[in-house]
Amino acid sequence: MPQFLYPLLLLACPLGVGLMTWLMLRGGSRTSRRAGSSATRAELDELRKKLAELRATREDTGQPLRN
Repeated sequence: MPQFLYPLLLLACPLGVGLMTWLMLRGGSRTSRRAGSSATRAELDELRKKLAELRATREDTGQPLRN
């Protein structure tokens, strides 16, 4: 095997891992932010609704708020 191929073989794995990491971070951040923000909004709306229900129940029973 020619001598100039040995350094290329040694660098193939680290360069490949670096390239894949960069591509995943670059491409995945766009889609995950969009999907995550819509799921987060839906979850927040649901939690706000549950909190309002719990506050209404607490006001009905007259229990004080505990920390």
